[in-house]
Amino acid sequence: MGDSKLAGQFFDAAIGLLQRARDEEAGAVEAAGTLIADTVAEGGRLFAFGAGHSSLAAQDLVYRAGGLALMNLLAVPGAVGVDVVPATLGSALERVDGLASAVLDTSPARSGDVLVIISLSGRNALPVEMAMHARALGLKVIGVTSVAYASETKSRHTSGTYLKDHCDVVLDSKIAIGDAELTLDSVPAPFAPASTVVTSALLQAVMATAAGTLADRGIEPPLLRSGNVDGGHEWNGRVFEEYGDRIFYRR
Repeated sequence: MGDSKLAGQFFDAAIGLLQRARDEEAGAVEAAGTLIADTVAEGGRLFAFGAGHSSLAAQDLVYRAGGLALMNLLAVPGAVGVDVVPATLGSALERVDGLASAVLDTSPARSGDVLVIISLSGRNALPVEMAMHARALGLKVIGVTSVAYASETKSRHTSGTYLKDHCDVVLDSKIAIGDAELTLDSVPAPFAPASTVVTSALLQAVMATAAGTLADRGIEPPLLRSGNVDGGHEWNGRVFEEYGDRIFYRR
């Protein structure tokens, strides 16, 4: 089997998952986009959190051209990505009780804000506690997870629950247990994960919905432009000035 055939199989798998997400999660995407639009219109703030590779989809929403300027990254030290050494420490921190509450309690997040929590398995202490504590503080929680994990794995949180159990809106990425789309008889482990592709697409669909919903209400969505197009810096400067009290990545 040639490499090109494997590449095609991965694209087919990713496209299939994207089509399922588009068709089966349309209601959840609409609900999440509306929730974000409501929060922007009411003066609330937006935060996104993910640990390890789930952080990639969170970072994809923050300070980027075509995105809402109000989305802030809620970072947990040591759990943001594979830049921590050893990389296995990040995985270990996801299982530590109390860490999520400490991060939230010292963050700018407050009642009336929205927190997007991304966790593929949704089973670790960090995202479960993050969702529970956020809701206790009065935040609305949008969870992005693979619901299949909740029926086929054991929760690592003391409550025995999963991320999906503590959300105002749940987006199901449809990713199979193990997050690998391809197998070969000659390769002992499955390979080619698609969770980042699908999760990022779901969230960008949510943000597009939010922007359109705001526009429908006569509110200009606070979007950023590329700094690599003429006038981009000036445009962004005006947005930062107008919404500076709700943007925390510039401080």
